[in-house]
Amino acid sequence: MKEYTYRLDFKVRDYELDMQGVVNNSVYQNYLEHTRHEFLLSKDIDFAEYSDKGIYLIVTKVIMEYKSSLRSGDKFWIGLNVIADSKVRVTFEQDIYRSSDDKLVLKGAVTGTCLNERGRQKFPDELLEKLGAI
Repeated sequence: MKEYTYRLDFKVRDYELDMQGVVNNSVYQNYLEHTRHEFLLSKDIDFAEYSDKGIYLIVTKVIMEYKSSLRSGDKFWIGLNVIADSKVRVTFEQDIYRSSDDKLVLKGAVTGTCLNERGRQKFPDELLEKLGAI
């Protein structure tokens, strides 16, 4: 199994299910986003503080490959790694595993950047350092 720099545990809630009794495909993106936010907070990166400074953290691309399904009550975890694609773009590799057997449920990659007040890409070195991407 791949090594991850960050891990977050979850449990499926009934209201996240679709008519077939599995987690609705759109809910997986919420799981990935929550994990990224918790990871950023663990690195002392706060969206509101950066917005106040005129630095806007945005998602530019999301790739999700569904491998298997989660059902009500399943416990699972998400592993996260940060990859610096360039000085203006980072990718969060995020994979979801069912806890009971560590079966891969989803392979994800979320690419993001920072925009300054003029809408230009600008990723401060301080932020890249906090992310561990330098």
